[in-house]
Amino acid sequence: MLNPIEGEIFCIDKPLTMTSFTAVKKVRAVLRTHLRTRQVKVGHAGTLDPLATGVLLLCTGHATKRIDELQAGVKEYIADLRLGATTPSFDLETEVDATYEWQHIDRPLIDRVLQEQFTGSIEQVPPSFSACKVDGKPAYKLARKGQDVEIRPKTLVIDEIEVLQCGLPAEPTLQIRVVCSKGTYIRALARDIGVALGSGAHLTALRRTRVGDVTIDKCLTLEQLVEKLDAETYVSPEQAAAERLERERIENRERAARQKAARAARKQEKKCDLPPKRISQIK
Repeated sequence: MLNPIEGEIFCIDKPLTMTSFTAVKKVRAVLRTHLRTRQVKVGHAGTLDPLATGVLLLCTGHATKRIDELQAGVKEYIADLRLGATTPSFDLETEVDATYEWQHIDRPLIDRVLQEQFTGSIEQVPPSFSACKVDGKPAYKLARKGQDVEIRPKTLVIDEIEVLQCGLPAEPTLQIRVVCSKGTYIRALARDIGVALGSGAHLTALRRTRVGDVTIDKCLTLEQLVEKLDAETYVSPEQAAAERLERERIENRERAARQKAARAARKQEKKCDLPPKRISQIK
C-alpha cells in the first residue's frame, strides 16, 4: 500500500516541453482523488527546464523534507550543442541572436578545452533566463521583459565531462556527457564552452540521466506513474496520522528511557570519581 501522507518518492522521466511544476500538479491531482483530500504535499527535487527531459524526483508528504538532501546529489546529463551560434536563453527557447566562425574548431581543441577549463571546480554565471533571484524576483521574468540582468557567478564542480559525438568538420554539432554538482546550468556551460572555443554555442537538447543513485532506467514515464497510482491501494490520511502518532509516542518513550539511562550512568560515574570517605578511628 502506498502512503503518500507519510511520504513516497516517485522517479519519473520528465517529457519534453512539460515544466517540472506541471508534473508535480499532475501527480498531486491524482493523489488528491485517491486519498479524497486536498491536503497532499508534493514537490520536486531539482528543476528540469521545459526543453529538457529525464530524471525528475517527486516527493510527497513528509518525504518533502528530504528534497534538499536529494537534489544535492551528483547529476549526470547528456547535452547536445550547436557551435557557431548563440541565443539569449542559451537554448532553443529563444531565437539565434548572433553567429560566429566555427570552422577553426576540431576535436583535439574541444578535448583540450573541456579538460583544461571545464573539469573540477569552476566559476559559472547562471543564465538570465533562470529562476535565480535578482532583487527578490526570478531572473527569467526580468529577462523576458528585456531588462538587463546581472547575476553573480557561482562555484560548482564538474566531476566528469566527455565528448560522445562530434559532427565536425561537416556539421558544427557536439554531444557531451557531464557529471556535475548541484546548481550547474548546462545551458550556461554550453555558452561558456562556445566562448572558450573562440566561437559561440547553445544547447539544442538536454537529458538528465542521473540524480544521486537514481538513473534513468529506474524511472517511469509520467503516464506509467499515473497508471500505477490508479491501480494502487492507499493508506488513508486518518490511518497515516494515527500510525505516525503511535510511532512518535514510541520514539518519545524510547528517547525518555535513553535519557534516564544516560543520567543514571553519569550519576554513577560521578559517584565513582569521588575520593573514598575517611573512617575516623576511636581511641
